[in-house]
Amino acid sequence: MLNNNTMRITIIGSGNVATHLAAAFKNAGHYIVQVYSRDMHNAALLAYHVGAEAIDSLEQISNEADMFIIAVKDDAIKAVAAALIKHEKLIVHTSGATDMVVLEALTANAGVFYPLQTFSKTKEVDFLTVPLCIEGAGEPITKQLVELAQTVSNNVYRVNSSQRKVLHLSAVFACNFPNYLYGAAQQLLAEQGMDFEMLRPLILETAQKVQMHLPAEVQTGPAVRNDEITMASHLQMLANEPDLFAIYSLLSQQIIKNNNAGTQHG
Repeated sequence: MLNNNTMRITIIGSGNVATHLAAAFKNAGHYIVQVYSRDMHNAALLAYHVGAEAIDSLEQISNEADMFIIAVKDDAIKAVAAALIKHEKLIVHTSGATDMVVLEALTANAGVFYPLQTFSKTKEVDFLTVPLCIEGAGEPITKQLVELAQTVSNNVYRVNSSQRKVLHLSAVFACNFPNYLYGAAQQLLAEQGMDFEMLRPLILETAQKVQMHLPAEVQTGPAVRNDEITMASHLQMLANEPDLFAIYSLLSQQIIKNNNAGTQHG
């Protein structure tokens, strides 16, 4: 360590998560030692922005780092970690769906540093608002990672592997599936020569409502009103779109079920 508050960090990966994490650490005063990617161009691009050395081989890893943060595809985490354990440094991964046992099978000096956010390289995110989910192989490591997380985010949580997997699943429902549905809506509009721009205020208002209320409290639409005539009309319009027909039917049934169970209040 450089001092009690500053860490030397090597980032393994150059994708969306790696890019935003590296920038957040640098902005918080930490030192990015190296950025590794199998693609030297990608490694060099990120390394340039955070003042690090770019490498494209794990054999080039420096011992100067205090910790390695693995931000690669889930199925590559184990192999990457296996190549790093000889350095006897703290190794953490950033995956929401991967149990920490994958690292603990290799080293006791392991942890998880999972940012719960969707990232794109070209869009800035206020990292101070990003929930960081921390797990360590023992209290000293957990405490160290929590302290590191608090230098880059105001939303730090201790979350174990079982909880994190549920959190990741919940994020798929809250983020990935709605985005698919936005695409379905865009397709329906485009077929009639209309622009997706028309829906953006509605999408924004819906997202803003759940910042202050639970989703069930602000559910609207024909299903929550049990408007059978409108739903039948919608399904007729989707007669030639069997996948969307099935999705509409299932989601409507679930909304009706929730409302009848008393989870809906408006």
